Amino acid sequence: MLAEAGQQRLPWRWSLAALGQPFWITLAVFIIGVVMWIISPPFRTYDNLYNDSRNFAFIAIMGIGEMLVIITGGVDLSVGSVMGLVGIVTGLVLQAGYSLWLGALAGLAVAGLCGFINGWAVARLKLSPFVITLGMLSVARSQALVLSNNKMIYQFGPDEKMFVAIGGGSLLGIPSVVIVMVLLGALLSLVLSYTAWGRHVYAIGGNEQAAQLTGVPVEAVKISVYMISSLTAGIAAILLVGWLGAVTNALGAGYELRVIASTVIGGTDLMGGLGTPYGVIVGSALIEVVRNALLLAGIDPYWQGTFVGVVIAFAVLLERVRHRSSDR
Repeated sequence: MLAEAGQQRLPWRWSLAALGQPFWITLAVFIIGVVMWIISPPFRTYDNLYNDSRNFAFIAIMGIGEMLVIITGGVDLSVGSVMGLVGIVTGLVLQAGYSLWLGALAGLAVAGLCGFINGWAVARLKLSPFVITLGMLSVARSQALVLSNNKMIYQFGPDEKMFVAIGGGSLLGIPSVVIVMVLLGALLSLVLSYTAWGRHVYAIGGNEQAAQLTGVPVEAVKISVYMISSLTAGIAAILLVGWLGAVTNALGAGYELRVIASTVIGGTDLMGGLGTPYGVIVGSALIEVVRNALLLAGIDPYWQGTFVGVVIAFAVLLERVRHRSSDR
């Protein structure tokens, strides 16, 4: 009887291991979406769907870079502050009368520098990723305050119309930020799947010592993932400032928690070695769909953090169950 019971449980265990967490999160997004589509007419309006997709796309773009850091066994707590610093730098350059491309380049250069410092400190100095990125969180936010003099920037020079059009515009009814998210996710998926660099990223997260012994340039790869994490935060910052039409030093405050939550919900293993851009995207979508459903249901916005926390805990539990199922 025990043997028969064990045989009956095998298909379920196999299905959990084979399908993976992104599948179940996608299914959750679909089910919640269908239910809300049926019971809430405001949910299925074009404006609501447009806003939902745009809102989660900013987090997903940042999460794709964060995912790379977590795959290698690290974490980047500075992405929200880097976003704020990039927004201020870009806004100041544009306000001074320079072109949009120069403003964007200046912002991304600052992001790349922040990422390089994080990666160099983690890879070369062997500092804790938590500690060094927590320090960068404080430094970047402080520098945003210093540069802006705690003032809002809302004039973006001769290219202001183009800047606002890119950040807040759309193509065939699809927000520009969603298009950027899809292109970035697809590109990174290809790179992770078909390049030596992608294999090295996963190898470091799986077993850094073994990767080092097999010739993987661990330090260079670690520095590169932290730089990409900061650069994706910079890309999201430029698009977000263009959409808002203004920027303050508080831009991105608290975003690091939402970004990390999206990666974890989407199946990125906090222990390293596992994660996909698609998982990050559906993880971000789930958080936004839940948030939107709560608002439309008339639930106090202060409860949103509680529900998101429950979703995160459930996602981690699901990942633990999946691992146990694959081990049996």
